[in-house]
Amino acid sequence: MVEELWRAGEMPLRDGLYRPDDTGLELHVDGPGAYHPDAGQPIPFRIGGPFDVAEAIEEHGIDEVDTCFESPLPDGSGWMSGGGGGMGNIGYLARLDASRSLQWVAVMFRSNPFVRVRYVGMRAVLTNDWGNRLVLDLASPALG
Repeated sequence: MVEELWRAGEMPLRDGLYRPDDTGLELHVDGPGAYHPDAGQPIPFRIGGPFDVAEAIEEHGIDEVDTCFESPLPDGSGWMSGGGGGMGNIGYLARLDASRSLQWVAVMFRSNPFVRVRYVGMRAVLTNDWGNRLVLDLASPALG
């Protein structure tokens, strides 16, 4: 389901880290609003336990992916893609392999769209449209 959605330019609408084998891990992301005193600050990001992807899609639905960037990883192993969806509150990040096949997509309902990335080694420093930053270690087992 996840890979089919991705190929169709769509993503699930529940916070989660989705893999093409239809497994998912909960994501806990608290994104401050545009006028929140914390705008421009780091975005908290925690990976939780597994959940049923089919049930999440049935309960929460899907949305179109609006891509803002695709950037090659510094080690040449693939790509990072980022953007958003919904009414402007949803952000997504995806890691693609060298042939641009999906490795995972992270959907975050309150993060806002991600508009750019820069790399510090294998750490991706991602920025949303409010200037909030999210730093991901792409060498970690959950994100590799």
